[in-house]
Amino acid sequence: MTAPVFVVDNLPGGPEFVLDGPEGRHAVSVRRLTAGEDVVLTDGRGHWADGVVRAAEGKDRLVVALGTVCEEPAPAPRITVVQALPKGDRGEVAVETMTETGVDAIVPWQASRCVTQWKGDRGLKSLAKWRTTAREAGKQSRRVRFPEVSGAMTTKQVAALLAGADFAGVLHEDRDTPGAPLATAELPARGSIVLVVGPEGGVSPQELAAFADAGAPPYRLGPSVLRTSTAGTAAAALLMGRTGRWG
Repeated sequence: MTAPVFVVDNLPGGPEFVLDGPEGRHAVSVRRLTAGEDVVLTDGRGHWADGVVRAAEGKDRLVVALGTVCEEPAPAPRITVVQALPKGDRGEVAVETMTETGVDAIVPWQASRCVTQWKGDRGLKSLAKWRTTAREAGKQSRRVRFPEVSGAMTTKQVAALLAGADFAGVLHEDRDTPGAPLATAELPARGSIVLVVGPEGGVSPQELAAFADAGAPPYRLGPSVLRTSTAGTAAAALLMGRTGRWG
């Protein structure tokens, strides 16, 4: 079993660190860590350090002897998934599993056929949930570089993002325009990959045209149609294997 990961704002350079607050409470009161157990501290931005518990104090203080602070290089190619807003809590499910898979950035997209609408306070709360989910899933999957979750984008903004990618595509399943198989697409060894996952109602013809103009044609995964909350994870796993990030 690998050591549990805890998140800190900044990693200190000193030999000892006191983990307190919510992370300290989780370590002491939930995980019940004791002296001699291994931990990993990270800022979630690629910096991390191995540590050994020296003592647990009270209910929320963990004294940790720290090793050398290291930096994990940013993976290449960088994989971004533009995720149309699913209904209910399916958005958090998508963020959680894509984080576990290794996606580097997640972009919420307000597609024209989305039933869910991020507006006002509701939108801010939903975005906060996605970001919290990415953070917790990053810890659970022992990542030290968590995915970035941007604010919700419009179709025009997504098209601009696609235009700047080294590889861009739209997951789209249609009998008339099924798209090329993603499994055989030519992918870059470095740079950026941006993939769009549409909503339950599908990507509209107008959106497909805008994305095609930006250099993102349609692709398909396989013969079955996946839910919007699982398609991004399945595609990310395929890309991880094909680009050598999984090996």
